[in-house]
Amino acid sequence: MKKAIILYYSKNGSNRFLAEKTARELDCEIEELKPRLNAHLLFLMGLNFGNRKLKANLAKYDLVILCGPIWVGKFIAPLKAFAKKHGSSIKQLVFITCCGSSFEMKEKKFGHELVFNNVKTIFGDKCIHCEAFPITLVVDDDKKEDADTVMKTRLNDSNFRGEISERFDVFLKVMSEKLK
Repeated sequence: MKKAIILYYSKNGSNRFLAEKTARELDCEIEELKPRLNAHLLFLMGLNFGNRKLKANLAKYDLVILCGPIWVGKFIAPLKAFAKKHGSSIKQLVFITCCGSSFEMKEKKFGHELVFNNVKTIFGDKCIHCEAFPITLVVDDDKKEDADTVMKTRLNDSNFRGEISERFDVFLKVMSEKLK
C-alpha cells in the first residue's frame, strides 16, 4: 500500500472539512498549510509570502493530496507557494477543491477546470488527478444562482449528502486504486 498525505489550506472551513473527511476515509496523514501572512486580499492580488515550514517530510510519501480553494478562478498564493517550494520533492500529486464554480461553469473565466489546467502545467506528469466538489452541490436548487448564498455556504456533515456525497464516494474509489 502506498503512503499518502493530505496538505490543505482553508480560509472558511469547507476545504478543511473536505481534507479531513478525505484523510479519515483514506486513513492517511493530514497537515494544514499555514501561510506566513494570511491575508485574503493579498492572495487575490497574487502576492505570495510563502508558507510556514511543513512538519511532514514529503519524500516519505508516494502521494500528496493537495486540497484548497479556488478564488476567482485562481490557484491561490498558499497553494502556489507550496508548489514552488515542494513541487520537485513530490512523487505524485492529486488536487482537490471545494470551490464556487459549478460544473456548468467549469471552463468559463472563473471555472475550476482552468485552475486544473494550471495545476497540471505546474506539476506536469506528477499531477495524476484533479477533482472539484462545487459548493453548489449542497445548495438548494432555487438558491444555486444566488451568489450570496453560495459564498456563505460551508461544507459540513449535515449538508454533505446527495450528489456531492456520491461524487466523493467515486473519488474515494479512484484514490483507493491509486494507493494500492
